[in-house]
Amino acid sequence: MTGQMESRFEGSVLGYIGYTLAAFLITVCTFGIAFPWAEVMFRSWICRNTIINGKRLYFDGTGAQLFGSYIKWWFFTFITFGIYSLWLFNKMTHWRVKHTHFME
Repeated sequence: MTGQMESRFEGSVLGYIGYTLAAFLITVCTFGIAFPWAEVMFRSWICRNTIINGKRLYFDGTGAQLFGSYIKWWFFTFITFGIYSLWLFNKMTHWRVKHTHFME
């Protein structure tokens, strides 16, 4: 394979702290309802600052897209007395990866 084979993250510590704090405040101040938008904001920042083999990542997910799944996941967790929560990490990772792409 030819080309640049280097991966790096260009985000700063201050950027990380800022986005983490903003996502936390958005989630807490809305009692968790706006978590999908906080997740998208943070995930977009990570992707904008990640370069893999010379190609920058971008994230095209939206809070509205995640909100529907988020409500469904909470509903299934509630009616199964928490058992469905065992699948949530996998579901969330699947959604994140599905919306992460290389910039052209």
